[in-house]
Amino acid sequence: MKTTFKTEKINGVDIFYREAGDKSKPTLVLLHGYPTSSHMYRNLIQSLSHKYHLIAPDYPGYGRSEQPPMAEFEYTFDNFAKIITALLNKLDIQKYSLYLMDYGAPIGFRIASASPEKIDTLIVQNGCAYEEGLEAFWDPIKAYWADRNNKEAENTLRGFHDLNGLKWQYTHNVPDQSVVSPDNWEIDLRHLERPENGAIQLALFYDYQTNVPLYPSWQQYFRDYQPEMLIVYGKDDYIFPGSGAEAFKKDVKNLEFHLFDAGHFALESHGEEISAIIDDFLDRKVLSV
Repeated sequence: MKTTFKTEKINGVDIFYREAGDKSKPTLVLLHGYPTSSHMYRNLIQSLSHKYHLIAPDYPGYGRSEQPPMAEFEYTFDNFAKIITALLNKLDIQKYSLYLMDYGAPIGFRIASASPEKIDTLIVQNGCAYEEGLEAFWDPIKAYWADRNNKEAENTLRGFHDLNGLKWQYTHNVPDQSVVSPDNWEIDLRHLERPENGAIQLALFYDYQTNVPLYPSWQQYFRDYQPEMLIVYGKDDYIFPGSGAEAFKKDVKNLEFHLFDAGHFALESHGEEISAIIDDFLDRKVLSV
């Protein structure tokens, strides 16, 4: 099915999104991570659009969405969740599955826990809802939380989204790096090099601390509602390691669990395998219901 590229004005901000598939089919909403955009889902959209309706938005300041000035817009996870919720409402998408990756996890868990009745399934790929998933990578971020004027921590964080840092995120602990397209980090640089975007990324690193106190409430949501959940994780990810994936087993009974010999962007090296697993999962949990 053909992918279309659209923009909607949401809460005063132009939000770009990719869409594919028959709108009468079950919807899968794809929420991207840092420091990328809906581009990370380009292949998955093509693989699944023959059976499902897919929506993949870019957050404000990412990809092809508008980047409002920081003085006029709150770059927070709470606000991103409001933006995505408003987009889904405007598109009249009232029932859906969520694919949650990296930053998409705290955004998506806010959305799911606020409206459990709207959620068909949750698909989690290298995203966190447990402190077990915040290991060594997070040390400079935690130092930044403790002191926003910590220049050493700030310089480390800025390095995550320069060219070398971007390439590292895509290729670290990937057994065969030749399967990862360099177009990924070149495309990400397009939005990261916009004026003020570096400050936006730092603001979101700082705001990430607001997610951690919500972990217990999300875990309670898992226990109370027992959503159908699929884990498809790059087990060798240094950012969100496999220990964070294992932690979901404590609370989610309806859990299907898959680890891959991959890093942070597991779709780049294991896209075909992950797509097939998602297709089978959604076929059993949504299409057959």
